[in-house]
Amino acid sequence: MRGLAVERQFEIFRRAAAQAGLALAVVGKGEQREQPSQKDEDQAGMQVSFYSFVQAPIIMKGVRNWKPSLSRFPRIGNPILVSAIIPARNEEESIRRAVESVAAQAEIGEVIVVNDQSTDGTAKILAELAARIPKVRLIAIEALPAGWTGKNYALAMGAARATGDWLLFTDADTYHYPGSARRALADAVDHDAVLVSYSPEQEMETWWERALIPYVYCRLAAKFSYARVNDAAAGDAAANGQFLMILRDVYKGVGGHTAVAGLVLEDVALARRMKAAGHRIYFTAPIGIVRTRMYRDFRSMWEGWTKNLYLLMGGTPGVLAREFAPWLVTAVVIVFWGDLLLRHPGNLWTLPAAIAGVLIGGHLKYAAELYRNLYPVQYIKYWVAGVCLFSAALVVSWWKTTQGSVVWKGRAYPAKAA
Repeated sequence: MRGLAVERQFEIFRRAAAQAGLALAVVGKGEQREQPSQKDEDQAGMQVSFYSFVQAPIIMKGVRNWKPSLSRFPRIGNPILVSAIIPARNEEESIRRAVESVAAQAEIGEVIVVNDQSTDGTAKILAELAARIPKVRLIAIEALPAGWTGKNYALAMGAARATGDWLLFTDADTYHYPGSARRALADAVDHDAVLVSYSPEQEMETWWERALIPYVYCRLAAKFSYARVNDAAAGDAAANGQFLMILRDVYKGVGGHTAVAGLVLEDVALARRMKAAGHRIYFTAPIGIVRTRMYRDFRSMWEGWTKNLYLLMGGTPGVLAREFAPWLVTAVVIVFWGDLLLRHPGNLWTLPAAIAGVLIGGHLKYAAELYRNLYPVQYIKYWVAGVCLFSAALVVSWWKTTQGSVVWKGRAYPAKAA
């Protein structure tokens, strides 16, 4: 069976080579401009869970025992191997590099960009890209139907126009390294997966990005296991909509984005539907495949994380108890200890020593988490700020998700807890 998988891989690459000419319009100047500098490498924290390394032997043992069912994959014959779909709403600062980097992938035969009622310069940039890059197809959304989030409707419209065997859903704030689509196709073959998703490396240029984003992903790494997500026998399912490639026929079979039309966390919902239908998914966080800078100002970052952090962490009241219980217990102990010492002042010096011990212990624990998740350990200086921002964002996200409304890209969506 392994020989058949390799043969299938050769077929994929042969078709990719035939499509390579379509990429020539964007390879070169644009690609060179986006190569990361050493400064970028130093600043960019990478969202790579330690499970990719510590549990790699477990994953690979399972891979060796899997028997790829090549009947899942379409026969060679469709001229388009991969269709990329990018939703864009007011993305003038990032859309150009996203489209160019995606279109430069030889395996991607068309790049469908859905302009979701942008009011900035996005439409003008897209028109220029479409005139210069033959692969680019443009769709404009005139109105958002009731019951849909803007992103889900844009992705559904793009998928309806796509002709590729595979659909690659990606965001306008991503940059795709050369060979990223080929890697995803190879992973699909190697893991017999109909859904392949990657968590991108994170670009962070401000203190508030470095404070909150690594802390969030360290908390998520403690909650989720890539090994369990990729285990067909386990119930865990997850994916990242910034790079989510799905076999088109299977996507349609589970209802596509229509089935998750009103959900904010649509990528995880799709992964759950795929796994519930008996399909294999493969989710990981590789280096040198895709990177992103999600937020360029504090307001958008706050809006983005309070939109879905509660759902990402589990979406149940137990999330708040699990995250805050250790801090509440610590605070109560310190308060009672302080009260006791005030009544017996002989050992009063032990109170600031205990508080210092908590702070030092917290920093050391966070340093270990940063190291396991491949973030710069020097980010421990943001630990206190990260704890405060994360805690506040989680509470606000809980309130918005269960009691209020979620606002994103200028639109308000009714509260949904699932």
